[in-house]
Amino acid sequence: MSTAIDGTRLGALLERELERFQDENPRSRELFERARGSLVGGVPMPWMMRWAGGFPVFAETATGARITDVDGHEYIDLALGDTGAMAGHSPGPTAAAVARQSARGITTMLPTEDAIWVAEELSRRFGMARWLYTLTATDANRAALRLCRQITGRPKVLVYSYCYHGSVDEAFAVGQGGRTTARAGNVGAPVDVGETTVAIEFNDVPALEAALATGEIAVVLAEPAMTNMGIILPDAGYLDALRELTRAAGTLLIIDETHTFSAGPGGCTQAWRLDPDVLVIGKAIGGGVPSGALGLSPAVLERMFDEADADYEDTGGIGGTLAGNPLSSAAMRATLEHTLHADAFAHTIPLATRFAAGVQGVIDEHHLPWNITQLGCRAEYQFLPEPARDGTTAFHANDDALERYLHLHAQNRGVLITPFHNMALMAPSTSEGDVDRHTEVFGEAVHDLTSS
Repeated sequence: MSTAIDGTRLGALLERELERFQDENPRSRELFERARGSLVGGVPMPWMMRWAGGFPVFAETATGARITDVDGHEYIDLALGDTGAMAGHSPGPTAAAVARQSARGITTMLPTEDAIWVAEELSRRFGMARWLYTLTATDANRAALRLCRQITGRPKVLVYSYCYHGSVDEAFAVGQGGRTTARAGNVGAPVDVGETTVAIEFNDVPALEAALATGEIAVVLAEPAMTNMGIILPDAGYLDALRELTRAAGTLLIIDETHTFSAGPGGCTQAWRLDPDVLVIGKAIGGGVPSGALGLSPAVLERMFDEADADYEDTGGIGGTLAGNPLSSAAMRATLEHTLHADAFAHTIPLATRFAAGVQGVIDEHHLPWNITQLGCRAEYQFLPEPARDGTTAFHANDDALERYLHLHAQNRGVLITPFHNMALMAPSTSEGDVDRHTEVFGEAVHDLTSS
């Protein structure tokens, strides 16, 4: 519980918002009750149970930066599929490309020219020599880890405590007292995560140096800025140290740009001149159509093919039958060519700055010990007086009841932000008015919390 908030008052306000949500969403509630007879938890994926109202609203349509639900409510969508819809919902060029390609063949086990165009464009933006396609960033991360262990001959992966890289077993880890343990609630881990992984804190150079000195780390899997526990930016010089130390130790470096693509058309890699050995990206590049990719440096590519006994085509666990399919390739090309280009970020990044300024203004007005951090067209507030520098600090600042109230208050007034995050994302179709509406409802929620 944030020390600035009265728990009794928060509980009463949350009950008020829950009652309003229940009253105003009868059709969604009816569908949820029906779904409980056939879907686990009444939802297609378990994380959908975490929407703040106790059940999710059911979507009827989604276009641009708007979602309309089955009860007729229209929402300004600042969640945007937790980055998957960063281009907006059903962006026109992507929808048209998908319609054309679906009539010409959805999956064929054969390449298309679109796949070449996408790889050339990704190379131009991120600087990687060659690309492989997957259907998700999770798949890309799994393939990247296998490649890195193969070519280094080393067993372990280094990650940051409370990181997130999809459902990658090696990444559900935290470092505690020099030991690596599984994150609480991890399900069915195949082995003790300490056998596969070393977890340290982000921005801790001595811990990084000590872990790499063991000689057992094949690869560091890192977001250039952490995004799972709020936005945690790297300290000045940290990413330079990460690159220098991994090279000195013979350890490879994977940069996961799936969320940090928000930094610009080439993500943090382009904006901050990073030089990874492998780059992973997914979600946004397909405009909502399942897509993922991993890019390889020339050195990694050479070492990959030096492994004469490695079966990358079959038993090596690289890709899948649907990876690189014509539909995904067409969607990626249309999204990158026509929507998520430099001009789009020139529009969306200032909107995130406006969002952050509006939230910070409310925080300052009410003298709350909270902060907000921006990464390109993405912004997120935390219940801490200063931005967290590592995942453990951010994790322990979580306040589930407070977060639930703020999310549900906004949802009841037509604004969606990302569930189980305080994150907002701007699409090319987001407007200044959309941002200002969030500032307005956020201000109302905080006023109700803090007024005597």
